[in-house]
Formats: sequence, C-alpha cells, structure tokens
Amino acid sequence: MLGVADARADRGLRERVTKQGEEAIGKLAQELLENPVVSGAISAAFETRERAMRAQEAAMSALNLPSASDLERLTRRLRSVSQRLEALEDGIDRVEQRVNGLAVGQLEQRLEAIESSLARIEAALTASVEQPS
Repeated sequence: MLGVADARADRGLRERVTKQGEEAIGKLAQELLENPVVSGAISAAFETRERAMRAQEAAMSALNLPSASDLERLTRRLRSVSQRLEALEDGIDRVEQRVNGLAVGQLEQRLEAIESSLARIEAALTASVEQPS
C-alpha cells in the first residue's frame, strides 16, 4: 500500500511542478511581449520577412518564373475550368439522352405507321382475293 501512496504523492508533486512551470513560462512570455524592445524586434522581423517576400516575387518575376501566388491563381483557374468542363459534359450527356429518347420514340412511331400500312395492304389483298373478278 505504501507504493500506491508514494505514486499518488509523486503524481501530485509532478502536477504542481508542471503547473508552476506553465505559469512561469506564461508570465515570462507576457513580460517579453510587453517589453517594447522585444515587441519592436518582432515587428521588425515581420516587416523584414514581408520585404524579403516582395523582393523574392520581384526577382522571380524578372526571371519569368511563377511565384507561389501565381501558382495558386493558376490552380484556382484550372479547378474552375475543370468544373465548367464537367458541367458541359453533364449537359452534353443530358442532350444525348434526350436525342436518343426522341430517336427511339420516332422509330416506334414509324414502325407503327409501317405496320398499319401493311395491315391495310394485307386487308386489301385479302379482300381482292376473296372477291372473284
């Protein structure tokens, strides 16, 4: 039983030390962010990063190479064209189905007309054979 109590005490001590460490790190980070020198250095670093990105884009443009933003725009356009192409394919499929439906319907009507013509001819032939001349 003594081992379980030691483990609990050890876990409790570890949790307290962890909590105190987190609080100390949070307090240190807050103080650093409030420090004008550190805040100014962070701002300067971000501004330098922005200038470097603009310079990189200008250099790539001068070399006629696409930048990451150019590739992103191209990717978006390609997706848009792909979606439009899919919509056109769907529309063509619908038109094809309608044309096929019309063709089948027209064929059926034509066959019915031929069958009725054949039936009339057959009836006329039967009538002429039954009537002696």
